[in-house]
Amino acid sequence: MELRPRAGGPRLVCPHCTAHTPSLKASSARAAALAHLACHARADTLPSHLRTCQCRERGCSWHSRHRGCGGPVLLVLTRDRSGRSWRLADTCAACAAATSHTAVVPDTLLGPRRLRPDDCPPAPGRDNPGTGRDERVRVREMLTYLASALPRFTSPAARLLALQCALRADARGQVRLPAGLLRGMRLQGRQELWQELAQDRWLEMPVLKLAPVTVHLLDATVLDQAPGRSARRRAAHWALHCAPLVPPAVAPPVLRLTALVLAAHFSGHGSHGTDMDVLARLCGHSPHQTGEILDRLVALRTLAAWHRDRETDEVVWQLPMQHARPRPARLRIPSPDR
Repeated sequence: MELRPRAGGPRLVCPHCTAHTPSLKASSARAAALAHLACHARADTLPSHLRTCQCRERGCSWHSRHRGCGGPVLLVLTRDRSGRSWRLADTCAACAAATSHTAVVPDTLLGPRRLRPDDCPPAPGRDNPGTGRDERVRVREMLTYLASALPRFTSPAARLLALQCALRADARGQVRLPAGLLRGMRLQGRQELWQELAQDRWLEMPVLKLAPVTVHLLDATVLDQAPGRSARRRAAHWALHCAPLVPPAVAPPVLRLTALVLAAHFSGHGSHGTDMDVLARLCGHSPHQTGEILDRLVALRTLAAWHRDRETDEVVWQLPMQHARPRPARLRIPSPDR
């Protein structure tokens, strides 16, 4: 799908739709494009056994060379550098990771809902809110969506704020954030963060002098989420205390966001890992910046050590409680002067 400039404003051009699309305001064009693609994602969903990697079908021309196709087939959203062209396609996990400006569309944002492991009844001992796998999955999927919905340069503090708004929103896009919540996040009174999200047309600028702060989201995609609001509120609460990676309360947002992304990819045993490209994209940093932030988390003892595999581009990390165990070769522990 393309956003083509016109005298009266940009116009959506979708190869699968024959209906005439009216001109749009430039400030709302991106939101309209995402909403249009969301409609296709819901209406055109194929059964899992019919889904194939469309990138491979085209000779893997959407990305630079990599190790080959592999992994589950995912629904991914890709845009060009200018933001005028958008593509929604099924691709394998390997092709999705190798394609620039691409984010996975979470299943929780699609309807009708697909049967997933998270839809099964909870096992005994998983009733404690904020500690289960479901909360991690919910947060990880929303962080993935925000990586595509927000500009790459969006600040870490604004991303943390957007995550809470998206998970706590009702069906009308309304969010009420108590002063205590914002104070606990150390984001109370940070008007520049709200302005940052408002300038991106992701939400309307709220009145910060009132308590609680009432926010209206403009992102149409987050208005029709599954599961229900109670489950999403539990995920929002878990994101505030993302065990087992909990940085100090005084840690800056850039460290809290990175720790949250790592916690959302926590495997529950042994060493843990995720692709550097995924980690950098969800945090809104370059791989080099992400490496420096991981060093700072080690210095704070939030992490014990980490290592980047140059062949697979995977980041492997360990928790402090695992530090006494033998570490994988070449795990990186910064020197005290870093």
